[in-house]
Amino acid sequence: MATFFSRSEAETISFAKEYAKTLCAGDVLLLDGEMGAGKTAFVKGLAQGLQIEEEVTSPTYAYMNCYGDRLYHYDCYRIQSEMQAECMGLADPLSEGKICVLEWSENIAGLLPPNCKRVVIEKISDGERMIRY
Repeated sequence: MATFFSRSEAETISFAKEYAKTLCAGDVLLLDGEMGAGKTAFVKGLAQGLQIEEEVTSPTYAYMNCYGDRLYHYDCYRIQSEMQAECMGLADPLSEGKICVLEWSENIAGLLPPNCKRVVIEKISDGERMIRY
């Protein structure tokens, strides 16, 4: 894995904007990091890089947010089982050629396609993050 050190939320967004250029339709990106690590900021940058103008917000209570029918942002933290995710329709975009970004993906591991990409964001201090990709 390569590493990028971010000194601010703005740098994290800028890095993610560039990282978005590596994504193609159908890619599934597993986004790991503790709460408050900057996962939503990273997705904001991805959206900018994909020329999506909608405001990106955390999907914590919605489970999944869709942006421009191209970018799907999941938060699986509260998902209790793969069956629950399937019943909620969360598995469908994973096989529909969309770019899907999943937080807490381990909660639906059995639904994930092979060859997922992974980005890990580690909080170093209040403003600094280590991003491994």
